[in-house]
Amino acid sequence: MKRQAQIENAVRDQLMGEIQDVRVSLETAHSNFENASDPDMIDCYIYEMNAIHFRYKYLLRQVRKYDIAEGGFTL
Repeated sequence: MKRQAQIENAVRDQLMGEIQDVRVSLETAHSNFENASDPDMIDCYIYEMNAIHFRYKYLLRQVRKYDIAEGGFTL
């Protein structure tokens, strides 16, 4: 049982760390977008924010799956 709790904590810590990293990346991309003036760079940051947003949604789905399957944690 103790081993299972350690595994659950490791998974939770990894997911939460990745979610935090994605949040920081999204803030950075948004800031870059706000400061961009070249149309190509504006497009670049739009694509980047969309990609980061999809990664964020994926991680949230993983958290939900883990929460349902394991009776685990909440955000």
